[in-house]
Amino acid sequence: MSADPLFVDRLGALSGPGILRTFAASAAIGLLIGLERERHPATAAGLRTFTLTALFGTASALLGELVGTAWVAAIGLLLVGAMAVAAQPRGAGPTGDPGTTTTVALLLCFVLGAMTWHGLATAAASLAVVVTALLYFKPELKGLTERITRSDMLSILQFGALSLVVLPALPDRGFGPHGALNPYQIWLMVVLISGVSLAGYVTLRLVGARRGLLLTGLLGGLVSSTATTVTYARRVRDDPSQAHASALVILLAGTVVFARVALLAAVVAPSVLPALAPVLLAAGMPMLVAGLALWRRLPAAAGTAEAVPPRVGNPMELRTAFAFAGFYALVLLFAAELAQRLGGAGLYAVALLSGLTDVDALTLGSLRLHGVGGVTAQQAVVAIAIAFLANIGFKFAVAGWIGRRVLAGRSAAGFLASAAALLAAIALLLAPEAAGSAVALRQ
Repeated sequence: MSADPLFVDRLGALSGPGILRTFAASAAIGLLIGLERERHPATAAGLRTFTLTALFGTASALLGELVGTAWVAAIGLLLVGAMAVAAQPRGAGPTGDPGTTTTVALLLCFVLGAMTWHGLATAAASLAVVVTALLYFKPELKGLTERITRSDMLSILQFGALSLVVLPALPDRGFGPHGALNPYQIWLMVVLISGVSLAGYVTLRLVGARRGLLLTGLLGGLVSSTATTVTYARRVRDDPSQAHASALVILLAGTVVFARVALLAAVVAPSVLPALAPVLLAAGMPMLVAGLALWRRLPAAAGTAEAVPPRVGNPMELRTAFAFAGFYALVLLFAAELAQRLGGAGLYAVALLSGLTDVDALTLGSLRLHGVGGVTAQQAVVAIAIAFLANIGFKFAVAGWIGRRVLAGRSAAGFLASAAALLAAIALLLAPEAAGSAVALRQ
């Protein structure tokens, strides 16, 4: 059987150093995976076996291309699998592992070696790093699965159903006044918010209480900064000596909301992000600085001993998802109608009211209306800033009401500086509009 002319040309181009570099990359992949397996004396394959397997995969791909058939690589893969199975001890080893992981790793190593010959060395090396990490972090991954409860698994399955089953079935077109109610877009926002909240919820359940106040505040902001504020305000009410640590967690959770909204804007309406990012940065930095200042003055032992997870509900409960979808649709409907009738003033009124309870719905609603041409980018940014201002005022009031004066005093600097930055940003953004209105009145 004659070789493919294109292959002959490629082989000529790779002759000498080119072929050596290809096989060197393949050997490096085998060495990386084999180095991890060599750490386990009970495994039947180690450093040399994995390196030879990767080289075998590269050579099989070369020969298969030379003779113009993929059967060479396929037969090589079957031989590696048969060899790995035959080399494994009968039954489970001392750790209860029958060697299946090593067998699969060897097959993957062969495939990665073949990929290097076909010009996919970068992708093969990246996959080799992932494979090695999965093998190396076995104890941590096993501990992670043991800490995931039945409720957590149900949440993950519900998220899969909401995103992969419900979302594709919804119509992607506008309904209602001004075409503002798009079922697909509404549910997409539910999936987006639920995904971020679920990630924070599961991480908080697994590591939050054991990793200290700093991480607890950051993860609490991903799930719900309002719930975090209520939880730690109650803690101060029961024990006023915890005001310093609780203020730290509350301020960090509030800071994360600014980053969370920036992420939402980057996904939903990237064109608004350049105008929105400076406002979020200016308002989020004072709260972050105040929180870090509290952290630096916190006793070293308190960083871990006082950490408790916020009392938040599961973000993937169907009731929670439908409640957010309904609230988001309501905000969207009112914002579209009032923006049509009253212009920016109507949208700002909705932002002020909805921001008291939820920033996400107003943010997504404003970005959605900007996407369909209902509001300008400046109006969307002002509305989001007003919603943040209302939300900050609400959380500060909750902290002072539940946690009393001691918590309000510890957290006041961050809340008030952030609110001042938002007021300044709103004034600067509205100044051109106000100047234009004044000129129109004089004329």
